[in-house]
Amino acid sequence: MSDPADVGERELRFAGRVHQVRTLGGALSALLVASVLAANGASAWIWAFWAFNGFIWPLLARWLMLRSPDPAHAAHRHLVFDSAAAGAWIAIMEFNLVPSAVLLAMVTTDKVAVGGWRFLGRTAPALVATCVLVSAALGFPVRLESSMPVVLATLPFLFVYPVALATIAYRLGRSVADKNRQLERLNRIDVLTGLRNRRGWNEAMAAELARHARTRRPAVLMLVDVDNFKAVNDNHGHVAGDEVLRSVAGVLAACTRDIDTPARYGGDEFGVLLAETSLAGALCVAERVRLAFLDQRPDEAAAQDCTLSIGLSEVDLSVITTDEWLTRADAAMYRAKAGGRNRVEPAAALVRR
Repeated sequence: MSDPADVGERELRFAGRVHQVRTLGGALSALLVASVLAANGASAWIWAFWAFNGFIWPLLARWLMLRSPDPAHAAHRHLVFDSAAAGAWIAIMEFNLVPSAVLLAMVTTDKVAVGGWRFLGRTAPALVATCVLVSAALGFPVRLESSMPVVLATLPFLFVYPVALATIAYRLGRSVADKNRQLERLNRIDVLTGLRNRRGWNEAMAAELARHARTRRPAVLMLVDVDNFKAVNDNHGHVAGDEVLRSVAGVLAACTRDIDTPARYGGDEFGVLLAETSLAGALCVAERVRLAFLDQRPDEAAAQDCTLSIGLSEVDLSVITTDEWLTRADAAMYRAKAGGRNRVEPAAALVRR
């Protein structure tokens, strides 16, 4: 379920974007409408409506949106009013061809951008009805010809408004892409420890195995199991157990390099992908991890004799899949546990070499 605070923030951002577009569109459309009103000798009340719609209405709509319990819904209502106002102006301009077409294109683009064709269909009746009613009140005047001054007055609108909409769309697209990348990264992170989760580590293993097939560069897989972890949960609670897991994660992060990949493999099992490392080097790292945990483990872990059993497997050409590589490391880790725990064991196949 979405956080109400996040929903409210998104609605306010949406209302803010609508205000920006309305303010710009109001000013630009006021210019082209004014050119027609001046040519037609419009009355004072029409000029008063022109001033309200072009310059006061955007501010009033923003004020109403910010005070509404549902800013997004209020913004949609105001967009319906914008369509009705556009229909009125088309009638007042006596259907002057160029500015009427530009104004109609503007309101159509707005509605499609906000809510797609369905929202355009919801607002179109307001535009058509207002246009017909205002035109009827004025006696259905029609003057299609557009003079050169009127055409010139539409040029700022034709250039500035589409560029502004494209800029907003680009920023939204970048924002969505950034959030998608962030979600992809979070999908590979274990929430409790901050290390990679199983999915992220499997991807790292596959990439490292493929790199070894190309370059023959060394790499070692380290599997780490927390001995007596269940006793911590049973006797001290899951909060204490979580603290033990975070302690292991901190030790793994501190004892490895940037090019290595520590991960929480699942439950109380951890893994580290040691890149550019031979078995001899991995044995040193594993021993450093084992001793560091003994020194830094929480009191509850010490009380339950929590230690680390570690298995190592160096990649070679006989390893075809990540599952095979993992099976070797897993067998070594269980040999460490069977051998008394709190120790490091290399894979049996590597011992024979």
